Amino acid sequence: MRLPFKKTIPLILLFLFFGNIYAEERSRLTKHHIAKPLSNGAKTLTWPRFNGPFDNARTQESPLSTSSGELSIVKIWELAKGEGYASPAISADKLILFHLDEGHEIIEARNPETGSAIWSYKYPAEYRDRYGYSNGPRASPLIWKGKVYAHGVTAWLTCLDLVSGKLIWKRDLKSEFRIPDYFFGKGSNPIITNESVIVNVGGENGECVVSFDLLTGKTNWVCKDEWGASYSSPVMAKLHGKEVCLVFTGGESRPPKGGLLIIDPENGQTLTRFPWRSSTYESANAVPAVPIGNNRIFLSECYEKGGVLIRIDEDFDARIEWHKPELNIHWMTPIFKSDHLYGVSGRHQRGAEIFCINTESGKVKWKNRLSWKYKYMNRDLNLEFFRGSLLDLGSNAIGLSELGSLILLEMNPNGIKILDTKQLFFAPGAWTLPALSNGLLYIMQNETDRSSGKGPRVLCFDLRGE
Repeated sequence: MRLPFKKTIPLILLFLFFGNIYAEERSRLTKHHIAKPLSNGAKTLTWPRFNGPFDNARTQESPLSTSSGELSIVKIWELAKGEGYASPAISADKLILFHLDEGHEIIEARNPETGSAIWSYKYPAEYRDRYGYSNGPRASPLIWKGKVYAHGVTAWLTCLDLVSGKLIWKRDLKSEFRIPDYFFGKGSNPIITNESVIVNVGGENGECVVSFDLLTGKTNWVCKDEWGASYSSPVMAKLHGKEVCLVFTGGESRPPKGGLLIIDPENGQTLTRFPWRSSTYESANAVPAVPIGNNRIFLSECYEKGGVLIRIDEDFDARIEWHKPELNIHWMTPIFKSDHLYGVSGRHQRGAEIFCINTESGKVKWKNRLSWKYKYMNRDLNLEFFRGSLLDLGSNAIGLSELGSLILLEMNPNGIKILDTKQLFFAPGAWTLPALSNGLLYIMQNETDRSSGKGPRVLCFDLRGE
């Protein structure tokens, strides 16, 4: 039976529409293998935010294939993405990707095991980095109670339904609070506590930190301070039995201003104000504050002052316990474990070192440049970790160098040992902490791979153990 001509046109248009979507999906997604089944009794976790399930660059998943002392990893899928440094957020059945492509910031949901598309939401976002870095979002998406929150490079704050991707609310923070452009656009990760999402806004009229209602986006409170928005991620902590929000502020300003604000998340009241910022104009605070117990907090800025451990007394006054200018971390989140702190110091690639310091005594246990040999196209290369990121797995740790080297490490107060290495790609700007959920490892390649020519992408690897 032949359909009437007028009825065939909509069918043809429908075919062309879905055909284009299918072709675009095929050009972006490459499936390599099927992930192994999880072992009986496997312990798995979601990855709801920037620094993982515990917000400290540590996880407790098991068993993992890395327990053998080797990087026995299999590539499951890879997906082309746009610009940006955001890490994915991962629930039980969705991976949320946040990036910029063709003048739009895109928030999309993918199947974590296959990479297949579930939904996508986008909005116009014109941004051009003045220093030539990536133009996409710096802050990572956040999953909380069936919703997705995303803070874009031009300061759009968006809330979507996790299941459908439907818009619930959005706020144009740049326009509303007259936020300056800052050095690299907006980049501070939001954090959630109780019924609020808290953002280091840095508005023109001193709206330093703002709390928004999770369900409506309505402003709950504004914490006023002349210190602006940094690229550090706010952290929740308990001090003297009270829940507080630690916001390490300080972006572009003349003269440079910034430091740690300890804020009551219920009302936005400032409990402590501790200045910690380089006197250099072209500097910014980017490392999250690290609560280490006994009412103590570690801070680090890269350009001048370096690392400091402060203790907060019962009156919420801050006192310096020790100061180490050489512990100048650029952006990675240092790992606190058994009275020791592990991090990567160094303003530039060359000379960057991994360190371990005893937080009780302030004694640096070791500080090393991490290097190894790698054979590439019949050439012996001397590779380094540079200003990489660390993810603690429990018995060992993995590191991602800023050029795309994946490293399995054994770290303890006595020293550091490279157990295995894999060169995933040769692309600068691999500054995003790897994400691990359900035994699968997700790596963000943020620039073009100099060896394969492949553009920015997400790589998924199987780390499931037996």
